[in-house]
Amino acid sequence: MQLPNVFKKFSMLEMTLTIIFIIYLVLPIETPHFLVGIVDSPLGMLTLLAVTVYLFFYSNPVLAIIYIFVAYEMLRRTTMRTGSQTVIQYTPSQAKKDSEMRAMNPPKKDTLEEEVVDKMAPVGRSDPSFYTASSFKPVADKVGNASMY
Repeated sequence: MQLPNVFKKFSMLEMTLTIIFIIYLVLPIETPHFLVGIVDSPLGMLTLLAVTVYLFFYSNPVLAIIYIFVAYEMLRRTTMRTGSQTVIQYTPSQAKKDSEMRAMNPPKKDTLEEEVVDKMAPVGRSDPSFYTASSFKPVADKVGNASMY
């Protein structure tokens, strides 16, 4: 049996990793419990990306392409196990939240009292106050110890 030229350039480690990756893709192997929290975090996703970039630069490109599928499948299986996929699926978008808030807070209508006060109150519509000079001087008597000041 003749192997294609791509597989002839594989080292023993790369061949072993390729077989392990294919087995992981084909069989419904769950992510181990101790790895679930690590993989389903931003640091875990960054690590998967770093391993992918490393494999593209320093190993056979076929192994790196297979690893992309392995990383995707690992993320998919992990999010199904942690439930974060469900949370993302049922979290409403900001536009939907805004429309719900507008529906809950209809435009404010003025009450009868506010309308009457707006019509009859002189505040803001009257002439400005004028100060008049007077000879009256208020006198303050001693209040004893009624105040500290």
